[in-house]
Amino acid sequence: MFSSLPLLSILIWLPVLGAMIILMTDEKWAKRIAPAVTIITLLLCIPLYLGFDTSTYHMQFQENKLWISAYQIHYSLGVDGISLSMIILTNFTGLLVILAGCEAIKKRLSQYMAAFLVMQGMMVGVFAALDAILFYVFWEGMLIPMYLSIGMWGSANRSYASIKFFLYTFLGSILMLVALLYLYRVTGTFEIQKFYGLHLPLNMQILLFLAFLLAFAVKVPMWPVHTWLPDAHTEAPSGGSVVLAALMLKLGIYGFLRFSMPIAPLAAQQLDWVMIALSLIAIVYIGLVAIVQTDMKKLIAYSSIAHMGFATLGCFMVYDIMRDTGNYHYAYLSIEGAVVQMISHAFGSGAMFLGVGILADRFYNHSRLIKDYGGIAHKMPVFAAFFMLFAMSNVGLPGTAGFVGEFMVMLSSFYAHFWVALLAMTTLVLAAAYTLWMYKRIFFGPVANQYVEGFRDLTWIEKTNYTLLAIGVFFVGLYPAFILNILHASIGYLLSVSLVGV
Repeated sequence: MFSSLPLLSILIWLPVLGAMIILMTDEKWAKRIAPAVTIITLLLCIPLYLGFDTSTYHMQFQENKLWISAYQIHYSLGVDGISLSMIILTNFTGLLVILAGCEAIKKRLSQYMAAFLVMQGMMVGVFAALDAILFYVFWEGMLIPMYLSIGMWGSANRSYASIKFFLYTFLGSILMLVALLYLYRVTGTFEIQKFYGLHLPLNMQILLFLAFLLAFAVKVPMWPVHTWLPDAHTEAPSGGSVVLAALMLKLGIYGFLRFSMPIAPLAAQQLDWVMIALSLIAIVYIGLVAIVQTDMKKLIAYSSIAHMGFATLGCFMVYDIMRDTGNYHYAYLSIEGAVVQMISHAFGSGAMFLGVGILADRFYNHSRLIKDYGGIAHKMPVFAAFFMLFAMSNVGLPGTAGFVGEFMVMLSSFYAHFWVALLAMTTLVLAAAYTLWMYKRIFFGPVANQYVEGFRDLTWIEKTNYTLLAIGVFFVGLYPAFILNILHASIGYLLSVSLVGV
């Protein structure tokens, strides 16, 4: 029934169509249409998953139409295991954000829903694009609704944060476009997979790697180009913060896996020490920065940078693993751990950003300062229980989603470099320090402010969102094979084209 449908195009353009309809309706209809669209797109992920052949690395559910004949640019879509897992995550997160917005957004609700539906469609396009120019169009297209969401529904300094976000991410992408144009000149095509296996000289591969690095490092974000993220997270509405943490940060890691490593494998091998060093800085230094934050959103934002350091570490440790051990099992473990870390971080961090939004909405001046709260557990026991679960996932408690990816990356790193693994393991202490200290100050102790006395516990929409996220935390934590089964063949192909000459 579904095999003949262009599922990927539907997942991209149905949210965009829904956004256009919403802009022509009132808020009452927006609250009906937007959730309906996100539920439909999430349900369409079921045949996408069930119909996916886990035994092959080839792109599946392909669609290919000539778009611009003069330059042989195609509307070309397809998925492998990596992109499929991210598309499912995108549609799951989109539903949560839309449901939360139905209750939290009090002004221009129709425009808010439209912006996030367009953003969802563009991000699915990024993960599904097989043509480099189409990828670039979706990559830049998703910046516009995020820029609007921060600028229109953000906090007091939203204009500064939205402009800083846009400039960092847009300027970082310019060199990526130059790199794509160079690859077109060499191959005569914009088909991404035709860029793999090119016998380019090392100096040219290094230039390509650096061009991609700037675009993707800004998106992750990696130190020292991370400074836009705390501002964007702090000023964005809670839905924007969830999308930034759960999805947009993952686009940088996805870019490394789809472009940097397979297109410039020799450069990736030469510069892997740079990527490992930057990842360790994110894990250790940014973790220390998170401890001293007084704003809840900034603390969670810095923790997101630290957790993404694990994902980049897992991607680039494979070269040392193969040089030192020659063991493909640990190479698989490293990259699969990085992808699982990307997914598991979305549940824990996304849920915590939703929680900050819930607290701020109940406070008279929407304060996010830790010192303004205290004793929340006495007034909101259900919320306190849920938040504790997500805090434990953020720490990496065994049995939760946060444990699986970090454990896989640390285990594989240990076999290549003991000291790298030891430094990475400091996150177990640092994450526990800043997460649990924040939880203690907010939820326990005496009530710090008279306004907390009037707080009500979670509404049914908030309980629905948190129940779905809790299911995700336990499902990935207890049964990661759901993800690993669809990743294995695609990771194997990625390793085969990325480990040339190791």
